Amino acid sequence: MFSNSFEEAFEKFLETREYDEAENYLFCLMRKAFIAGWTAAGGDPPNQGRIFQLFPGGGKEKI
Repeated sequence: MFSNSFEEAFEKFLETREYDEAENYLFCLMRKAFIAGWTAAGGDPPNQGRIFQLFPGGGKEKI
């Protein structure tokens, strides 16, 4: 199908920050499109509140 050099170059691209950023944008776009369809079909919109909260730390945890 494709040459080995193409597959190697594509694999290297998948490991880059640029790919991660593009994948994140695509995921967000698909999620927003799904939410729009979901609410248009009469579904409740997703919870807009916090899913989790990070607590400040910084030191070594004591066991």
